[in-house]
Amino acid sequence: MSPRSPPKEDQEECVSGAEIIAEALKMQNIEYMFGIVGVPVVEVAVAAQASGIKYIGMRNEQAASYAASAVGYLTNRPGVCLVVSGPGLIHALAGMANANMNCWPLVVIGGSSDRNQETMGAFQEFPQVEACRLYSKFSARPSSLEAIPAVIEKAVRSSMYGRPGACYIDIPGDFINLQVKKNAVKYVECCPEPPISMAEETAVSKAVSFIIQSRKPLLIIGKGAAYACAEKSIRRMVDQCGLPFLPTPMGKGVVPDNHPCCIAAARSRALQFADVIILLGARLNWMLHFGLPPRFQPDVKIIQVDICAEELGNNVKPVAALLGDIKAVTEQLLDHLNKKCWKYPSNTEWWRELQAKIKSNEEASKALSLQKHLPMNYYTVFHHIREFLPKDCILISEGANTMDIGRTMLPNYHPRHRLDAGTFGTMGVGLGFAVAAAMVAKDRNPNQRVICIEGDSAFGFSGMEVETICRYNLPVIIIIVNNNGIYSGLDGDSWKEMTKLGEPSTWIPPVSLLPNAHYEQIIPAFGGKGYFVQTPEELQAALKASLAEKHVPSLINIMIDPQSDRKKQDFHWLTRSNM
Repeated sequence: MSPRSPPKEDQEECVSGAEIIAEALKMQNIEYMFGIVGVPVVEVAVAAQASGIKYIGMRNEQAASYAASAVGYLTNRPGVCLVVSGPGLIHALAGMANANMNCWPLVVIGGSSDRNQETMGAFQEFPQVEACRLYSKFSARPSSLEAIPAVIEKAVRSSMYGRPGACYIDIPGDFINLQVKKNAVKYVECCPEPPISMAEETAVSKAVSFIIQSRKPLLIIGKGAAYACAEKSIRRMVDQCGLPFLPTPMGKGVVPDNHPCCIAAARSRALQFADVIILLGARLNWMLHFGLPPRFQPDVKIIQVDICAEELGNNVKPVAALLGDIKAVTEQLLDHLNKKCWKYPSNTEWWRELQAKIKSNEEASKALSLQKHLPMNYYTVFHHIREFLPKDCILISEGANTMDIGRTMLPNYHPRHRLDAGTFGTMGVGLGFAVAAAMVAKDRNPNQRVICIEGDSAFGFSGMEVETICRYNLPVIIIIVNNNGIYSGLDGDSWKEMTKLGEPSTWIPPVSLLPNAHYEQIIPAFGGKGYFVQTPEELQAALKASLAEKHVPSLINIMIDPQSDRKKQDFHWLTRSNM
């Protein structure tokens, strides 16, 4: 007598929670996942790889969350950061906060304690959903395995729609390997790109009337314009209307920095005396001195274009508030301006004033860059780096003077090709951003290089990601501008003299780091190439060798004068600064 066959329902194929998560992410066109695995999320990363999602294992959850958010900015689709419960999730909060402040889409998936152990003091138990609400647009835990696809779709959609930002999905540990019948899971179709909204025609007409009447107009291009992929529309506006424009740090490249209408070298003068300012995806926050005197004219007229209604009128009430997609609204403005055949004259007093300031500032920077004494200063270093940078490279920059001086001296020719500390001023983002940019470049432009320029202090936040870069064989060149400290440091002789004073904790200045640290010796341990640089000739040789080696990551450690500083400025970036 043959054994009885099991009931048909027992033969139905089952699927695990990890597999559901991976398939739901794949349905939403998620390409990249960054994280650190452990209990309880190992199986999620394995399932993601099996579904075709690229998983990049990082060395710190902060760097993983920074990388995932940078993917969101570069591709307009969120990257995913996968973390373990408790401390793992807490580390990722840094990237969530940074993504929200930068308005970049990001989805964080965190494992959490098993449901039957809640309130019992479970391993790494923490109120994760509640904690993430402060750092995200959306924070939720699926109620069942069957609910996972809908929650994932909502998180992806929420991260992109309106003002982009971070979203969090909490997965109980017992969900990961729990199984449910495959036909019980209903996957949600991929959410479409955000709908395109346009400004009210009356607001556009009003804005155009102020632009035409202006004597000293200024166009400010923010990273919101870069994220909106509005470069073609904005370039046409600049070309056809002859408007002087100022890019914010990550707005650089929307219109190339070498365009004749770019007045970045006269930033302070332009902001201080413009009578009409058109804001395209830029906010009047600390980076633009809140739009207030003395950095701006008391009666300056602001025309504000933004995707977020709540942003309109922050700090300064605009004379025209244009709510909508930046690319679409720019086309509206351009259409109205073309109908009036308006172009700002190139022979005005305003243009002469700006061009004189540009020439003066560029001459001051050039004089500093050509100084022959050693150790080198920032300007000399950036002068030589600029000579070697590929025009299409993605440039990562972080640090205090390293980032600020690099912003003025290193040009960008393409949009979304510069990533830095951003609106939140976050240190430690550099190597995570570099990993993300290199992964995207590998897929979309294999010959593109990623150049990550860091201060020595900034490098210390995430230096171990050098191993990640080497493990995945990413085309990254790390350049450390090393001044032995934070803002400034001590030279070797001063350090030796001060060691006679007793215990290091009593005499090492808070801004100082170990002099002449050989950071370049880290990367050979993982298969990369390191260069220690003290002269312009050594810098040129290291840059040439690093760019010639397309398949091995490099780290160039450049020693500069510990007291090197930026040239005298009309206004510092920070409205109030003692540094």
